[in-house]
Amino acid sequence: MTHFKQSIYNLIVETSTNLPPDDINPNPELAKLENYVMEYANKLGIGAMGFGGAVTLIGCKVGAYHRLPASFFVTVAYDCWALRRLGVILDAKNGKIKRWLYKDDSPVVRMAKEEALPATGGEVRLTAPLSEEQVRSLKVGDVVLLSGMLHMGRDVLHHHLLHHDSPVDLKGAALYHCGPVALKSNGKWTMNAAGPTTSIREEPYQADIIKKFGLRAVIGKGGMGAKTLAALKEQGAVYLHAIGGAAQVYADCIEEVEGVDFLEFGIPEAMWHVRVKNFSAIVTMDAHGNSLHADVEKASAEELGRLEEDQLV
Repeated sequence: MTHFKQSIYNLIVETSTNLPPDDINPNPELAKLENYVMEYANKLGIGAMGFGGAVTLIGCKVGAYHRLPASFFVTVAYDCWALRRLGVILDAKNGKIKRWLYKDDSPVVRMAKEEALPATGGEVRLTAPLSEEQVRSLKVGDVVLLSGMLHMGRDVLHHHLLHHDSPVDLKGAALYHCGPVALKSNGKWTMNAAGPTTSIREEPYQADIIKKFGLRAVIGKGGMGAKTLAALKEQGAVYLHAIGGAAQVYADCIEEVEGVDFLEFGIPEAMWHVRVKNFSAIVTMDAHGNSLHADVEKASAEELGRLEEDQLV
């Protein structure tokens, strides 16, 4: 790995730019580095959303740029990127905009405009609140279409609930790690973005919250740790992995915003209560002690160790 670490000096590595994934770097040395990163990243077996598989990285762009003397920039764009950005190329002489980025009709832009996730017929349809029997029948890999009441909460809410009662009954409920974009018009709340946030931030709280309130499902992205996994097994609950970057698709699943508590925490951190229909998610941690995230992490770490040994030979 020594050559790789030396080569990345003074470079910005970008896995998502305005360039197509299959373009060829005009600099042969940088093109070689891009191919190196692509080859070895895709040997790790991490896969899309960390679910395992042979495609972990779909593009690597390396460029040589001016930088701050004490800083080295690495930009990684992964599945939660939802095309919610604009970019410009500025003229260094006068500061005027030379070109806008991300406004073309490229494949990635067209993909971001998809309005629904196609069903296969093999999904498990559930309606919240959930029973322990329903949850224990699920296993890692099952695709769930959840309907009924869904509660949203992030860091501030989890910390608050450790020391206070919930304003609503959470027995059998599903709690979604989400900081939505919510708007109020004519006295009614609506949401136009409701994608998952990274669940591991709630690891210090989640097991206690599951036990205290009798949750049956936790929804988020990226998976959770051993403490939460143990609580899922003990209490009969499940972790459902939502799709990063599908914030608008999930907002379309919301039939009605039925209420909100702790709005004083701010809109992203408040406790929202929404009624959903066919909310799609994947079981990645079940009530039997199985965790896809732990399995992939272990397998990829072993593969990384082998790759490092090969580089040292």
